[in-house]
Amino acid sequence: TAIEDSLCRWHRMCGNVTLWVPGTDHAGIATQSVVERLIYKNEQLTRHDLGREKFLERVWDWKEKNGGRIVLQQRKIAASVDWTRERFTMDPLLGRAVEAAFIRFHEQGLIYRDNRLVNWCPHLRTALSDLEVDHEDIPGKTFLTIPGYDKQVEVGVMIEFKYMLKGSNDALVVATTRLETMLGDTAVAVHPEDERYKKFVGKELLHPFFPDRKMIVVADTMVEKDFGTGCVKITPAHSHDDFRCGQRHSLEQINVLDENGHINANGGAYAGQHRFEARRTLEEDLKANGAWVGKKSHAMRLGLCSRSKDIIEPYLKPQWWMNCKDLAHQSVMALRDGKLKILPEFHHQTWYHWLENIQEWCISRQLWWGHRIPAYRVVKPEQKTEMWVTGKSMEEAVEKAKAKLGVKSVEVVQDEDVLDTWFSSGLFPFSVFGWPDIENNEDFNAFFPTSLLETGHDILFFWVARMVMMSIGLTGKLPFHTVYLHALVKDAHGRKMSKSLGNVIDPIEVIEGITLKELQDKLDQGNLPEKEVAKAKKGQERDYPDGIPQCGADALRFGLLAYTLQGRNINLDINRVVAYRHFCNKVWNATILGLKCFGADYTYRGSAPTVAPFAWEDLWILSRLSTCAEKTNKAFEKYEFGSATSATHSFFLHDFCDVYLELLKPRFDRDAEVTPEVLADRNVACDVLYTVLDQCFRLMHPLLPFLTEELYQRLPPSPNKSESICIAPYPVHVIAWQNEALDGEMEVVREIVGAVRSLKVSLGLANSARPSGFIRHTDASLQQKLGSLRIRVSRLGLVGDLKVLPADAAAPPGTLSRVVNDKCIVFMEVAGVDLSKELEKLQKKIVSTEKTNASYVAKMEAPGYAEKVPPAVQEKNAEKLEAGRVELAELLKSLESIQQATMTS
Repeated sequence: TAIEDSLCRWHRMCGNVTLWVPGTDHAGIATQSVVERLIYKNEQLTRHDLGREKFLERVWDWKEKNGGRIVLQQRKIAASVDWTRERFTMDPLLGRAVEAAFIRFHEQGLIYRDNRLVNWCPHLRTALSDLEVDHEDIPGKTFLTIPGYDKQVEVGVMIEFKYMLKGSNDALVVATTRLETMLGDTAVAVHPEDERYKKFVGKELLHPFFPDRKMIVVADTMVEKDFGTGCVKITPAHSHDDFRCGQRHSLEQINVLDENGHINANGGAYAGQHRFEARRTLEEDLKANGAWVGKKSHAMRLGLCSRSKDIIEPYLKPQWWMNCKDLAHQSVMALRDGKLKILPEFHHQTWYHWLENIQEWCISRQLWWGHRIPAYRVVKPEQKTEMWVTGKSMEEAVEKAKAKLGVKSVEVVQDEDVLDTWFSSGLFPFSVFGWPDIENNEDFNAFFPTSLLETGHDILFFWVARMVMMSIGLTGKLPFHTVYLHALVKDAHGRKMSKSLGNVIDPIEVIEGITLKELQDKLDQGNLPEKEVAKAKKGQERDYPDGIPQCGADALRFGLLAYTLQGRNINLDINRVVAYRHFCNKVWNATILGLKCFGADYTYRGSAPTVAPFAWEDLWILSRLSTCAEKTNKAFEKYEFGSATSATHSFFLHDFCDVYLELLKPRFDRDAEVTPEVLADRNVACDVLYTVLDQCFRLMHPLLPFLTEELYQRLPPSPNKSESICIAPYPVHVIAWQNEALDGEMEVVREIVGAVRSLKVSLGLANSARPSGFIRHTDASLQQKLGSLRIRVSRLGLVGDLKVLPADAAAPPGTLSRVVNDKCIVFMEVAGVDLSKELEKLQKKIVSTEKTNASYVAKMEAPGYAEKVPPAVQEKNAEKLEAGRVELAELLKSLESIQQATMTS
């Protein structure tokens, strides 16, 4: 939201017509699982106990109560969206678009129904797409806890058992990591060129628990001869590879699981057992009947449901599928041809990888919360094979079925399943503008295609690719021309935010602050199991021992935008956000101080003066302001939000506060005599100060909207002042203000100021001390300029009177020197100052430098150095030795200076 809003505010202030449509999706699986857990926790009821209609009423109640949290977060962080256009994917307007899209794709043959293996989550009782499955590497024998089963599950083991050949004493040994699937085995495959097993191909095998089942040996190149025993058990209904093998050899597909992950009637004596309980009992029975061979630890990849963490089962079930191949190809070409831009560009490879290897999309979900699929099965007249028709209503479906069958009476029933949430989310760029009703649709014609999509890189395929494909397929246009993908926000330790870790940060908690007790009370009120609540509380106690301090929306926004420099991931440290809160305080306090310079009757003339008796610092700050505007605009143009925060932060803090505001104070000294010249100077200073504050607020507004709006309203009257800063023009680079010579002079001044302050600190002088000093510069023009600027240097350097010495002047007696650069040295009077600490520090530095130099000399004088050491390394060592010698010479001069100063004092 911080990125999206900063872009919208910037474009709006640049004079572009800007529309940001807010919206949320219904999060089918996540929402339904949360509500189901709540109902069971509070009432010990399941959704099936309530029934579909009553359960959906509960979901809507939960949505109305809790679904506004995201919207509240957006409002709190100042999202400048058009709230009159707020959309929810379950709204009737978007529901019509979902129906139209499904029907259109079905009529085009892109959506079809098929009985295939899907990724099945038994705990949620629904199919999942490949992207909703997390794959975990299991190094070997491991015990896991899964939802809905009170015992630990053994994974990471390879089990070997044997199938006997019918009418023979020969046996084939097979291996599996999922022993329970052997209940659905219908064949054993061997490689056609494996001499060990050629004689068995085509022969029948004896299943130890289903002696009447036809089970044969087949030859298939899917088998690796040199892996394991060279024999692979084939379970067509429970393995993707086996399913394809079964199709090649016309093998029976026997599904042995029900939707809950228990063994069904096809499992014979094991029917009703949890699949992992059956794994245990099968092991015992195989040992008892002599078919057991052994079990050993085995590294493997395990698929887990990203929502429930249940172990995913390949499951044979009729589903609705969408063929995305052609649409994916068009999406790939859109990026290759430059019609679509994805930023940062290192995400291009991910785009190509997913879309060039795209599989059919399983779009149906066995849920109740979501868009019910607008497909109807004909039940009367009875059909030999399933017949489905689509329609916006049952009446429309009936009419389609009548026409298709050529009969007068038809009875249909609607599919119970709902569509994948990403199906409706994929339509968002055009469904929010009223698609498919586009005739005389002003919104659709004005705002579609849109310009920019900003989202997280983790949903590049989940959402972005599907929006592009569906938009191409349904409108013939790209939904937007640019995609900007932001980094993922992780905790300060680089861990993904997780409720079980207790490290999830709610933006509102950062904005308003929250105590540790309040954080932990929220865990107690949530749905986490007790063990995970205890773990999460420990994490919170470690990371937020004092809770989260109140930071405000602007500091959070500024921090998040500054973090975008990190790339793929943001390790969000609350302490850094607190630091930006301090910056916001600095902006406030410095502005209030600056506003005091304006008199009660001051009115800005409407533009910065072009011909006036400018002070040196006036011209410099206008030059820096112009540079800041140039950098900030370029940063927004290139989506480099970290650079925008850096440019504005640096300008306000280091240029305006540290320098200009300090130099402005003596010009408004109340004790000074108000002569015509002083009055004229103050008028110029007021105009420049107003220009800087006004433009700086506008530059920072997309980053700090609340603070800048408040301070902008406090500025004195101006004929150009807008009703709100959000519609004020965004500042641009002013070439007439740019002054590289002044910038160069200020760099010299800042170097000198830094050296003077550093010298004060090293001498242990109080901040209030104002020792006198001298500046010696070898550049004649700068020497003359420093003469006119010495009072300013004195004020910024927090020292007393400064004199500029001739280039060849000797070091003044009773002073200590500090080298600024190769052309400039500063001297400070040290009468009465204890130099012992500085002397000790300097002597240690000399010893250290001498040792370093000696080590380089030893290296370079070592036998064979010239022959053995690469030339580039030799050159670098020589450079380091020379730099060390120069540094040592300057240190020795400083030592001599201290010793002389000590003798003088």
